[in-house]
Amino acid sequence: MDEAERRALLDRDHDDRIGFLAPDGTLREGYEPSLPPDRLVALYADMKLGRHFDDRMVSLQRQGRIGTYSPMAGQEGSGFGSMYALAEDDWVFYQYREHAAPLVRGFPPGYLHYWSGHESGTAALADANVFPLNICIGDHIPHVTGMGMAARLQGNDDEAFVAHFGDGATSEGDFHEGLNFAGVYDTPTVFLCHNNGWAISVPREEQTRSRTIAQKADAYGFEGVQVDGMDPLAVYEVTRAAREKALDPREGEARPTLVEAVEYRYGAHTTADDPSAYRDDDEVEQWRRVDPIDRLEAYLRREGLLDDDEVERIESENADRMAAAVDDLAEVEADPDEMFADVFAEPTPRMVEQREYLRDLRERHGDAALLREE
Repeated sequence: MDEAERRALLDRDHDDRIGFLAPDGTLREGYEPSLPPDRLVALYADMKLGRHFDDRMVSLQRQGRIGTYSPMAGQEGSGFGSMYALAEDDWVFYQYREHAAPLVRGFPPGYLHYWSGHESGTAALADANVFPLNICIGDHIPHVTGMGMAARLQGNDDEAFVAHFGDGATSEGDFHEGLNFAGVYDTPTVFLCHNNGWAISVPREEQTRSRTIAQKADAYGFEGVQVDGMDPLAVYEVTRAAREKALDPREGEARPTLVEAVEYRYGAHTTADDPSAYRDDDEVEQWRRVDPIDRLEAYLRREGLLDDDEVERIESENADRMAAAVDDLAEVEADPDEMFADVFAEPTPRMVEQREYLRDLRERHGDAALLREE
């Protein structure tokens, strides 16, 4: 697929969901992946890493070794497919579920530190052009637009700025403000909405009356497109097209894009959530039939690019990488002084009391006691 064909994808109707890879691994007639064979296998390996990472992180949280965690399983197609469409110098802003960003950008072992309450976990991503993880819904979207505006003012025409967020974020004022300014100032931005159907426990239909999220782009004067988020190849092509459009050197052609990836999260919103309270198992199983990892594996096997031995090698390597990250996590020490150092210029009496309590707890029982206390 060449640039002109990709650009045509962005001109599609908002209801025309883009997809190329069927659940059985067959491609839509006339489509050939832009990624070369070795990159397709690498994409599959990273998606498998993401699923393994997810399983281990949930397990670590249940063991009390990390804090509350946001599972990603089911959303690997959009997360990894979009990351593969970016250049290394592009900036990525993500929320709590888009773990593909740090995993694709080198998976620094220190990333796990964040989930156990250590700021070093976000610092580990600084050299990878990945902004610190954002917990507040949609707060990072204006920052993405602002960095894009700054890049234009500085004459930087080579870096795109990409924001990941969920469907619930599109009902926040930050979404409106960020996209409105992006449209006015033609910022080199890509806004990627992971529409997994639920804003925590609120279904999409009850938190916005828009027919699609993609159509919200019309209000801001740029294109919005809907893609099958369970299809990593479709997400790759659409994101790459949006990036090319954001950096188009032709006068008046560089514009932002809103991408709506329609997908599903298999697990809970976070490990503090009980999804059985608002959805049933049949819904989950229906989406598992179009699993993004399974469909890419089926395609690669069909093309002779993957076999049992290669899958075993990939799984073994991923297990080793995750084990190294967990081992690194065990070496981190919690320091109550750091936890309170920058909250206020002068700590309040209550903060002093809390700090002294945690100091004593650590001295008597070690770092693990601090995490359990959280």
